[in-house]
Amino acid sequence: MLDAVLQKLSLSMDVAVYPVVSSPYKISLVYVSSIVDKNQLLQFVIRPLTEHMPCVTDDPAESFRWCNEYLPAAEKQQASSVQACVEGILAGKCLIAIDGLSTCLLLDTAKFPTRAISEPTAETSIRGPQEGFTEELEINISLIRKRLRDPRLHFEKIIIGHTTKTTSSVVYISSIAADETVDKICSRLRSIQTDSVLESSYLEEWLQETIWSPFPTLLNTERPDVVTAHLLEGKVAILTEGTPTAILAPMTFFQMFVTPEDYYQRAEFATLLRWLRILSFLLAVFTPGLYISIVSFNQELLPTPLLISLAAQREGVPFPAFLEALLMMTIFEVLREAGLRMPRIAGQAISIVGALVVGEAAVAAGLVSTGMVIVVSVTAIANFVAPNYSFGISQRIIQFLFLFLAGFIGLFGLLCGFLLLLIHLVSLDSFGTAYFAPLAPTVLSDWKDTLVRAPKKWMHTMPRIFRPKRKVR
Repeated sequence: MLDAVLQKLSLSMDVAVYPVVSSPYKISLVYVSSIVDKNQLLQFVIRPLTEHMPCVTDDPAESFRWCNEYLPAAEKQQASSVQACVEGILAGKCLIAIDGLSTCLLLDTAKFPTRAISEPTAETSIRGPQEGFTEELEINISLIRKRLRDPRLHFEKIIIGHTTKTTSSVVYISSIAADETVDKICSRLRSIQTDSVLESSYLEEWLQETIWSPFPTLLNTERPDVVTAHLLEGKVAILTEGTPTAILAPMTFFQMFVTPEDYYQRAEFATLLRWLRILSFLLAVFTPGLYISIVSFNQELLPTPLLISLAAQREGVPFPAFLEALLMMTIFEVLREAGLRMPRIAGQAISIVGALVVGEAAVAAGLVSTGMVIVVSVTAIANFVAPNYSFGISQRIIQFLFLFLAGFIGLFGLLCGFLLLLIHLVSLDSFGTAYFAPLAPTVLSDWKDTLVRAPKKWMHTMPRIFRPKRKVR
């Protein structure tokens, strides 16, 4: 057994083989030195074996029984196959192999490098908890357990990836979450056939209901308080080893405008902020196309003084308004991407200074008009208001589609695009929940937390659109 295990491991430089007892039969320890706790290994495995193990002359089975009963390891597991032994060793466990026995013992001695709990970087909050998930799955589970001390909180373990064997955990409250939603998510995760899962986004692509939609039908978050709040509404969370980002499902379109701070502020203030985010979405999507369609096709909609001012600004500009907008928006996207990829110290300065310098130089050179710079700036700022980064990317894709429609057809193209957008949103589905709910289909009882955030004393019922088992909070 030992030779077969070592052959599988290919004798890598960090695979250690430690002979503990050499007579009358050989007892060996096999472990990966880079992922085990050496102090724990010495104190709870090697020292008891060398100092306290009774001398047994001719019975390896008795030694195996003693190791299984008296070694003070947190977790013990018997392994009878070579594959099980190799997987245990690569998971940070120490293998005890005894000559003459086909069964080995795995002891939990793992110690992987971890990052301390810190504030989420992608979801900042003025008021509320400042804890964020880490790359360690057990730490993330503990952050949820700390907030939800309910025995009906379930964590279901699923191993995904033929090569990486990444551990994922499906999290839900059994007394609230709908059984069909949990079963559908678990079955879809178990059906994933891939060699590697390095981040939760790998799972998102497999779980996404519609592949070709620009809109995310799953929510990703780094905040344990957000996960807890959604679990209490009957949703399901997916935690993945090696990433601080959790996935939440099912999800609706209007919940993309919700932030955790909405529930840490007064109801009327949270409602105003939610309206502001929806207005920013509309500005980001429609402002460039609306400007192009009015300037190029429907000038009669503008007041005469404004039309004269825009015409004076565009005098000498060599490009049509459509190419002008496409050029400026593309340059801004390049600057945004450069700011993200540059070192953190220089990235923000380069993106801001670059936008100012390029915009001013383009106007001074007569390549673009002042009005176009204002339109692109308003659109860019409105894009940053999106609470969810994935949803912000969707806005940027759609605004380019509307820009092309306006550039070729004008206001009629914008109207057709808007109708097609509504049809697409209504047709989307997230694990049995209509994406545009509770507006389509209409569920009036759930409107209190959609376009508005009602006071908490009015929100005594569970959201019906997620089909929770419990109707009252």
